[in-house]
Amino acid sequence: MMIEKSTRRQSDKPNGLAERGIYLLPNLFTSAALFAGFYAIVQAMNSNFEQSAIAIFIAMVMDGLDGRVARMTNTQSAFGAEYDSLSDMVSFGVAPALILYVWALKPLGKLGWIAAFIYCACAALRLARFNTKLDDEHADKRYFQGLPSPAAAALLAGFVWVSYEYGISGKEILFGEVQMKWIAWCITVFAGGSMVSDLRYFSGKDFNLKQSVPFIVILGIVLVFVLISYSPPEVLFFVMVIYALSGYVSWIKRWLNNSKQQKLDE
Repeated sequence: MMIEKSTRRQSDKPNGLAERGIYLLPNLFTSAALFAGFYAIVQAMNSNFEQSAIAIFIAMVMDGLDGRVARMTNTQSAFGAEYDSLSDMVSFGVAPALILYVWALKPLGKLGWIAAFIYCACAALRLARFNTKLDDEHADKRYFQGLPSPAAAALLAGFVWVSYEYGISGKEILFGEVQMKWIAWCITVFAGGSMVSDLRYFSGKDFNLKQSVPFIVILGIVLVFVLISYSPPEVLFFVMVIYALSGYVSWIKRWLNNSKQQKLDE
């Protein structure tokens, strides 16, 4: 009887949760994303900004794969969700802020590190808000609330990468009196503010990889890969800019439609 009671106490877990091991496959991708983010920080400290930017994009790819792999292999877990969130904070919160600070914002003094901190804090707030709404059944899964942190990080990394490609440093003066460091400051604050906004951004979560698609879709995917391979910095930065602005365009459209509807009702 004592053995039976002891066994029962060990197996009975609150809320029906049983002890499970850590799934290897999805967490390998999360670890790869974390390593890429840490590598980006190290390279930024060594003034290798091109490698830092590329590492952010690699982290973005790895972060996109870990969740899909977990869902496809049915290896989702609470540990994986927490580990993914911590990895995102390093790769898409701390790393981009540090890269922009070292590359262009440092000469601005207090204004420089304040902009970097604003971005970092907004990334943390964005991730915290996202985690609290994971179990919200009423949330529209087709859209993100606010700019996703990987997209914000890719926007900053793409800006640095494009500038490096054209031989422009963060300390140069462009367009007469406009200094590069102020452009970097504005983009950093813009990315941070967009993350904590209520703007809607397409999530792509309703895209089913198992469903059949028209031939033109496959052709379009091939063309995208060709464009990226031809000129990665320009194409990736352009895509990130379009995505970052899409939330504002969608908000303007909804505002105009609501204004028209109010006039018709009157």
